[in-house]
Amino acid sequence: MMERFGIGHLVELSRTEAIAGFFTPLAIFAAFFLAQLVLPARRVPGYVVDRETGEPRRYRLNGLLVFTIALIVWAFELTGMPRDWFYRSSIYAVAGGTLVTTILSILAVFVRVRGRIRRPFLALWEGRVQELSLFNDRFDVKMYFYVVGGTMLSLNALSGAVYHYELFGEDSNPGVFLFAAFFTFYIADYFVFERVQLYTYDLIHEKVGFKLFWGGLVVYGWLFILPLWGMAVYPDPGFPQAWTRVWLVGTALLFLVGWGVSRGANLQKYTFKRWPDRKFLGLIEPRCIEAGEGRILCSGLWGAARHFNYLGECVLALAIALVFGYFANPWAWTYFVFIVTFFVFRQRFDDAYCAEKYGADTWAEYRSRVKYRIVPGVY
Repeated sequence: MMERFGIGHLVELSRTEAIAGFFTPLAIFAAFFLAQLVLPARRVPGYVVDRETGEPRRYRLNGLLVFTIALIVWAFELTGMPRDWFYRSSIYAVAGGTLVTTILSILAVFVRVRGRIRRPFLALWEGRVQELSLFNDRFDVKMYFYVVGGTMLSLNALSGAVYHYELFGEDSNPGVFLFAAFFTFYIADYFVFERVQLYTYDLIHEKVGFKLFWGGLVVYGWLFILPLWGMAVYPDPGFPQAWTRVWLVGTALLFLVGWGVSRGANLQKYTFKRWPDRKFLGLIEPRCIEAGEGRILCSGLWGAARHFNYLGECVLALAIALVFGYFANPWAWTYFVFIVTFFVFRQRFDDAYCAEKYGADTWAEYRSRVKYRIVPGVY
């Protein structure tokens, strides 16, 4: 059956290797837990307010250090694990990671005080508490998700590129290496701007349940490279040299445009939340709608669409679909389809939540000012 779907190469491990692959996420989760706990970090205040003190919660940030060390350990095979291991064991790792995150979710949800959500399965999926930290706030679970998921996304992409090169050598597809470079750059950029993440939706609104455990650790870390599952076994598409340049340079530029839109929008929102009166990049005047104790930003990139950052992520995902050069292969489009679907649904949920938070009249005024949801002039 796996051969039918073009991923038979991912189930070719021996029984011992398959068991090792199944338990790989458990070892990774434990290693990252220790790394985040032990390695030095800077403490910074976030946007979320601690209900007990009334002050902004303080977070330990050391994602860039953890990420750098993990890359070095992987690149030099310091654990004895071959560089292509993460890719070759992908399917078994997803199965094992799903089991581990299910157990962790059960512990996180059902050992906590009973919250508003009383239906067990819904509580398990969504969680009951918004914040979960250990060791006197030295370890924050949500930031752990981002560090583990992001680092493993990069390592899995790089591991797939190694597998591809070992398979094809000089006939390798340069798009596979560009794919790995895209995600490694994307994650490195995230860690450089790690503090910005403290002002985003997941940190502020999401509860800690299976959705975040599995999504942050397994989906983000292993399943975001899904296009590579099918595309790593395809060689160079064999375009003429001139067309190859257009294809590779074009997808790289498209990726950078998507990244720039997403990063710019998130930085503008971050700047507004930290310094409400400061011009973004010294140029864009912050204009907003007063909404009780809150304010809704409606200028600059956030005046073009209500979720302009989602547009950047979708453009970035389009570049990832095109980078392999096999434009009609469904595997190449899996990440794009997921991202577009995810953000269309999340945007609708966001609108409903904000209408409740700010009031129907205020939100209607905002929607009249910023008419488009994601794509200016289109949607």
